[in-house]
Amino acid sequence: MARFRFAPSPTGLVQVGNLRTALFNYLLAKQAGNRLVLRIEDTDEERSKKSFEEGLIRDLKWAGIEWDEGPDVGGRCGAYRESERTESYQRYADELLAQGSAYRCFCTPARLDTIRKQPFKLGKTTGYDGHCQHLTPDEIQANLDNDLPYTIRLAVPSDGICTIQDPLRGLVEFAYDTIDHQILLKSDGFPTYHLANVVDDHLMGITHVIRGEEW
Repeated sequence: MARFRFAPSPTGLVQVGNLRTALFNYLLAKQAGNRLVLRIEDTDEERSKKSFEEGLIRDLKWAGIEWDEGPDVGGRCGAYRESERTESYQRYADELLAQGSAYRCFCTPARLDTIRKQPFKLGKTTGYDGHCQHLTPDEIQANLDNDLPYTIRLAVPSDGICTIQDPLRGLVEFAYDTIDHQILLKSDGFPTYHLANVVDDHLMGITHVIRGEEW
């Protein structure tokens, strides 16, 4: 049995692109007894609203799209709102830290603003410079002892090529120096999309991901 998911963010009104993605997942889930999961990605505390979630569910039902598991119907893999699953994200973030696949970033907003502007002025892609990836264990502990706020970032190699065998496009390559050190866990303990969707897909047993190409 295949498991599909539609995982929108309740940060605005439903648009045609949302319905298109939901429809593809729904149609495939209806084949051969597969299942469709509706998961609400509401970790953007400033922009997420309950009214948008309610409108989302209403509009999907208006379009005839139904799901087997979700925040309104329950299921064996709940909770189905990411804001209710923060313990899972913290656990996996700690695991990534322990194996060196992520690191704590103590940079202040002022420093981050400065390094964003520098490459922009040179016409290059903006991104974090990896400064905190090279902190020593003693420096990290000193920052923790001083209760400095931090985020957890993805550790990215400084050089080399990331190679992916894509089912549609074949061999795809990305130079590591073009990949940003994405924030996985924010200083308030809430995850970003880059961590939460991967953890949830794993824990919910999602077998197929169909969504916009940019992701």
